[in-house]
Parts: sequence; structure tokens; C-alpha cells
Amino acid sequence: MNLTRTLIIGNSGSGKSWLAKRLAKHLKVPWIDLDRIHWVSDEHSIARPGAAVLGMARIAASEERWVIEGVYGWIISELVHRATALIWLCVDDEYCVANIRQREEHDDERLISLLEWAANYHRREDSSGLGAHRRLFQGFGGTKIKLEDRGEITAFIDRLLRVE
Repeated sequence: MNLTRTLIIGNSGSGKSWLAKRLAKHLKVPWIDLDRIHWVSDEHSIARPGAAVLGMARIAASEERWVIEGVYGWIISELVHRATALIWLCVDDEYCVANIRQREEHDDERLISLLEWAANYHRREDSSGLGAHRRLFQGFGGTKIKLEDRGEITAFIDRLLRVE
């Protein structure tokens, strides 16, 4: 299993950051969260222009080793040719919503919007929905891993930590 350059995709709240952080630490590689590239300010939900986002993401992916994670299929599709592994966290929408509620402190407009976004992953038809992620996963030629619940995600990282 070649995890030299690993992409992790999935719904908001699926555990991408949790897994990416642990995997990057284990592999001793940079962890890149696409939220930090996409948003100028998470506090105010100000998105960067698309061309700037793609430029920053391409620079990050040009490195020799990394773990990059995010929900944005339109960004991932520009980086996937550099990846050696693709991990898809395809967990229930309800789990994602519960996970977001647990990690967020304030019940503001941004949180309500994020909860609605996560609750509709299986129905969304944009590049960040289930269908787009399925197509990315199916078309990927490297190491592919699909994890469908928190137990599988935890077991995957635990196995990896024990083996290497």
C-alpha cells in the first residue's frame, strides 16, 4: 500500500481531518486541509477565488509526500493524478451531522448551514456530493480504500500504526 501522497475525501463531519492528522503524523508528512485553502476566513465563511484555490492546492500537491483531505471534489479532481492513494470516508449522513454538532460550540447560521450541507451529502449533485466522490474513487488507479463507519476508520489507522 503506497501512502506517499494520500488524498482523503468524504462528507463534512466524516472524520477526514481526524484520520488525516493521524496518518500524516505516522508517515511524517505534511497534512493539508483543503478548508484552509478554500476559505480566506473560516470565521466569516469567505471563500477564495477558485483560481487562487486551485493554484494553492496544486502547489501543495507538487510536494513529494503529503496527506491532503477535503470534501471539495472540484479541487480533488485537479490533484488526483499526483496521488498514490485515495481514501474515501463514505459514512452515514446522520453520523456526520452528529459529529459536527459534537465539535462545534455555537449554534449560529454557519453551523446550521454546515449541518444542512452534511445532511444532504447523499442527495447533493455537485462535485462535493456522494456521486462525485464515487466517480473519483472508481476512476482512481492507485491504492483505494473505502471506509464506511467510525469502526472501520479507527481499525484502519490502528492496523497501520501496529504494522509499520
